[in-house]
Amino acid sequence: MSSTKNSLANKAQAWSARFNEPVSELVQRYTASIGFDQRFALVDIAGSLAHAEMLAKQKIISAQDLTDIQKGMAQIKAEIEAGDFNWQLALEDVHLNIEARLTELIGDAGKRLHTGRSRNDQVATDLRLWLRASVDEINTSLTLFRSAFLNLAEQHAGTIMPGHTHLQVAQPITFGHHLMAYYEMFTRDAGRLADLRARLNRLPLGAAALAGTTYPIDREHVARSLGFDGICNNSLDAVSDRDFAIEFCAFASIFMMHISRLSEELVLWLSPRFGFIDLPDRFCTGSSIMPQKKNPDVPELARGKTGRVYGDLISLLTLMKSQPLAYNKDNQEDKEPLFDAVDTVQDTLRIFADMVPHIEVKADIMKAAAEEGFATATDLADYLVKKGLAFRDAHEAVAHAVKACVGRNCMLTDLSLAELRFACGLDSRPELLGDDVFALLTVEGSVQSRQHAGGTAPEQVLRAIKQARSDLK
Repeated sequence: MSSTKNSLANKAQAWSARFNEPVSELVQRYTASIGFDQRFALVDIAGSLAHAEMLAKQKIISAQDLTDIQKGMAQIKAEIEAGDFNWQLALEDVHLNIEARLTELIGDAGKRLHTGRSRNDQVATDLRLWLRASVDEINTSLTLFRSAFLNLAEQHAGTIMPGHTHLQVAQPITFGHHLMAYYEMFTRDAGRLADLRARLNRLPLGAAALAGTTYPIDREHVARSLGFDGICNNSLDAVSDRDFAIEFCAFASIFMMHISRLSEELVLWLSPRFGFIDLPDRFCTGSSIMPQKKNPDVPELARGKTGRVYGDLISLLTLMKSQPLAYNKDNQEDKEPLFDAVDTVQDTLRIFADMVPHIEVKADIMKAAAEEGFATATDLADYLVKKGLAFRDAHEAVAHAVKACVGRNCMLTDLSLAELRFACGLDSRPELLGDDVFALLTVEGSVQSRQHAGGTAPEQVLRAIKQARSDLK
């Protein structure tokens, strides 16, 4: 490093006069955050301008200082947006880089900007501003994603598929009903995002290093200027906690868990063993050795990225778990896990919102699969209960019938009425089984019979979609 750069760095560091030697290059690289906290540049400028306006309003700095700061920041913003700003490792972080450039441009007024604040409350403010904007962007993407689910579910409100438990055929459902289950999961995710935004949207600035400041600042004015709902009430808490970042990563982990479950089903459904769907080629890749392959790379990678986001959450929890009050340098490590979680969620939402509307559903194959595995056996048991048989007895009777069909390699609907009565052990009570039972043993009859709120009947699915669209607005 040149002596000029050393001098520039020392001038920018408020603590430099306390030390007898400059920081070594290795320590600079180890402790610097400029490689990743450049993301804060524009929100750092916004926070500084609001702070400067308040300082001038409170007559802590002059009106001319404010004018100079505003002009200098406008030039710095233009340089950053044009990619012309000279970021310097020697200046450690985004805050000192911008302050040094401001002082270079406007002189002493730039040095007065930091009056009444610390990098501790400054970075906490930047982090909240940046994350708030990211949350709003994610919320918009999540709304579009949920809307795509509603559209696909509406198209397939009556498309019959097998419902599974233990990955075994259980009962017939509709594909629209299945999709609406994911819609509910992602809607709860949207609720979690809204909840955390409310707790996030509090202003730390004014807490200074940890104890507040002796200057007559107006924190509420700054909060209003920056769109915060209020201020952080305790200066120690304001600069030291990162629970809002942890809460975002918790949201992100739950959201990605839901994405991973969906991805697992997409992978299974695309397999020839299921063959329920096809995905556009742009979301898949081939094999370097097997020319016939079509691999669902997007869903597979989403499953993998879920673990990555879990790691971001654990990193932040571990980072905070033993920190005494107030600020500690450990908190420099809060940004990269948060950035990673935000980036992963944003990219996942964008690509899945594009992919979901283009899922090709193979309805005939789905229906054929629903007709396997005695999926309507429960309907037969319910029928017998409605005829007066106790449920446990009905359950046992149907189990015998299924066992008989397995032995004959046929389905329940392949039996005659007399054969069905005999298989159920009910030939002595013919009044319990009539010809009307066969309508209920079809997958269409089974699905139609679930006529209640939350049921899989197509009419109920369409009703749920209509309500969801109203709520989404």
